Amino acid sequence: MGCGDIGLRVAGLLAASSRVLALTSSVHRLTDLQAKGITPLLGNLDEPHSLQRLAGVATHVVHMAPPPLQGDTDPRTQHLVKALTRRSAPISLVYGSTSGVYGDCEGAWIDETRAVNPITPRARRRVDAENWLQSWGRRGLPRVNVLRIPGIYALDREGGTPRERLARGTPVLQAADDVYTNHIHADDLARATVLALWRGAKLQTLNVNDDSDLRMADYMDLAANLWQLPKPARISRLQAEKELPPMTLSFMSESRRLRNQRLKQDLRFKLRYPTVREGLMGQPVF
Repeated sequence: MGCGDIGLRVAGLLAASSRVLALTSSVHRLTDLQAKGITPLLGNLDEPHSLQRLAGVATHVVHMAPPPLQGDTDPRTQHLVKALTRRSAPISLVYGSTSGVYGDCEGAWIDETRAVNPITPRARRRVDAENWLQSWGRRGLPRVNVLRIPGIYALDREGGTPRERLARGTPVLQAADDVYTNHIHADDLARATVLALWRGAKLQTLNVNDDSDLRMADYMDLAANLWQLPKPARISRLQAEKELPPMTLSFMSESRRLRNQRLKQDLRFKLRYPTVREGLMGQPVF
């Protein structure tokens, strides 16, 4: 569910050993998905009647479909749960949530025991989806795993690097106002998702992030140095509120540092891109 960039990376990893099906609402994607070795199922998470064929069709489910753009709930996940429960439930389900559910942690190191405190409507929609799926998992099958995902990046991902932002000269916050940011390479996220399908414990939540420990402006400076581009100007938060669009500001309003020990220990996961330096240089460690 949700066969965008990450969904396609996951499907590519699974296709060698499994039959992979993907829900799509676009008839124009059918041929493209088939060419990638994926069996497409035409349906729309906004239209419950179109999801009847999902019942009993899969033993393992990856749910990467985003919530709607409005409201505080995620009816798409509700529709999916109801469709999948019409017959035997899948063995496991992995949901791609967001680390935004933690809200602003004022730069503190946090793990999965931290209570959720969503500030933005999009984070509240993700909490609603998590609650629906975990409630379903508590009743028996499936074995639900929630992945809390920070900023996804990759050189081969559309909009997946700060290069365009650096080229535009978009300013960043000065050190006194700056926030900590967290990242995961798209390939590492796909690999972690596949492992969670098989190794994830029942009702487990996992932070899926790399080992970087950077404030946002330092991340931008690192990228600028690697690519020999001008470093962005640093401005105060008051200036940023006047000059930057609301979406950019929203990512500057929360600060946290995610611990990933559970990812490494429970899933026995090894990061191919341990920090953003390896990822931005395109140099995996294995």
